Amino acid sequence: MSPALVLGPFLRHVGETSAQVWVQTDRATTVRVLGATARTFEVCGHHFALVGVTGLEPDSRTPYEVHLDDERVWPQPGSPFPESVIRTRGPAGAERHRIIFGSCRYSKVADPKLAATLGIDALDAYAARMATAPVDDWPDALLLLGDQVYADELTPRNRQRIAGRRDRHPEWPDDEIVSFDEYVGLYRDAWSDPEIRWLMSCVPTAMIFDDHDIRDDWNTSKAWRDEMRATPWWCDRIRGGLTSYWVFQHLGNLPPDELAGDEDFRRVREAEGDVWPLLVELADRADAETDGSKGVRFSFRWDLGRSRFVMIDSRNGRILDDGRHLMLGDEEFDWVEAQVQAPGPVDHLVLGTSLPWLLPHAIGELQTVNEISASRPGWRGRLAEKIRQAADLEHWAAFRESFDRLTAMIERAAGSGVASVNVLSGDVHHSYAARADLASAPPAAVHQLTCSPVHNHVEWFVRPGFRLGWSRAMRRWSESWSRWAGAPEKPVDWERIVGPLFGNTIATLVVSGRRAEVLFEQPTSAATLARRARLELTASTVAEEVA
Repeated sequence: MSPALVLGPFLRHVGETSAQVWVQTDRATTVRVLGATARTFEVCGHHFALVGVTGLEPDSRTPYEVHLDDERVWPQPGSPFPESVIRTRGPAGAERHRIIFGSCRYSKVADPKLAATLGIDALDAYAARMATAPVDDWPDALLLLGDQVYADELTPRNRQRIAGRRDRHPEWPDDEIVSFDEYVGLYRDAWSDPEIRWLMSCVPTAMIFDDHDIRDDWNTSKAWRDEMRATPWWCDRIRGGLTSYWVFQHLGNLPPDELAGDEDFRRVREAEGDVWPLLVELADRADAETDGSKGVRFSFRWDLGRSRFVMIDSRNGRILDDGRHLMLGDEEFDWVEAQVQAPGPVDHLVLGTSLPWLLPHAIGELQTVNEISASRPGWRGRLAEKIRQAADLEHWAAFRESFDRLTAMIERAAGSGVASVNVLSGDVHHSYAARADLASAPPAAVHQLTCSPVHNHVEWFVRPGFRLGWSRAMRRWSESWSRWAGAPEKPVDWERIVGPLFGNTIATLVVSGRRAEVLFEQPTSAATLARRARLELTASTVAEEVA
């Protein structure tokens, strides 16, 4: 029986002459793409490969096929979609790029009532529209900013799948994913959707996790971490979550030079048989309270022409022991700052972080006050910790030392000659654009651009809560309360320009030379999107918002 393709091909990092193509197969095989080959590696009986295609022409459009043991398996017979194409980057001076981004994408479901509640998947609708557009109008990259899968909020299909397993430990929860094998089913549900599978075969895709990829409130605080580590099944869960993230998401994020020097990937490629023991060691190292290169770095950088993208791990890299409360450790933050300041012509700096830097003012002040309260001894600290976990008070504003360092880094970058600095985020189940005003008034335009969800239900209380959080009256009250509680004044001011927009949304960042703009679109049918807002990010700031 011939080997078959289970998931993919997914186009991941693409450079001027190279591309990484990720696949999952049903058995051990050799994968071939445009003359490049890779043997699959095995994890718990599942098989994966990352094929490094080289020798491509810069700024070229190359259709490709996938062969397993010399038998063609992609494109699939009778596919209604155009052929999959690798579009390489142009020369360093390439001026125009279109980057789509968003977060919080729940899998498609068969149950009509739940499907109606979730609404139309914005990325699905984008793929359907893209299939009818010229290749040159396709996006240059897709940035998925967290919650690519929901390990703790299962679809009915996944609940049925794990309920039927005889190998589940009796202590494992009935309504959450735990093992690597169960995560494989979760990713298959999320990425086997035909529209998404085709889109990801054509658009270079970068990903960073957020909490639901592992579990709600992941690494919120030391108290949360201690509580979970005392749970009998947590060791299996964090190993399953981090190993699956490394296989399904992280590997394809790395540029070829970093991948070639990655010791973990080298060991996996060279191993014989199942590499699960190697990945367990990797997961344990990643989960340990370590900083930067001492652990496993999940942050990464992509350069697209004169635009630089630095994706920041704001979940796994937190430092919470020894009385510290940092979004990133010092060494990891040093690495991020070095990427931002690396040599090379840069017109637009884009920072990707699953959690927004700039929130509705009242909510940001609440998070800072909560951090102060939770650090106190006694019942007041315990109560603040309960509130933090119940209300998801875990964004950059809740890690005030890290918030200030991120703000300082952005301020330096904005004064370095770039035209814009844009922070792309998700998580908060509403979409908006906010313009930052920094103390030194740097010449570059600085914005927080948040797009969430791509496909998920927005609870009824979210809308009034976030509208109130953005209101001027609540801002004045919360800032006064925050100063009274002992919080220093924030080193940045900001103004909401677009939003809040509710419902499934996909956003597009368009850069052309020194100019940049962002579009927010929402699906009106399975194949159409309506523009909800457009914002010029450079020169004069003009917002166009449709009710």
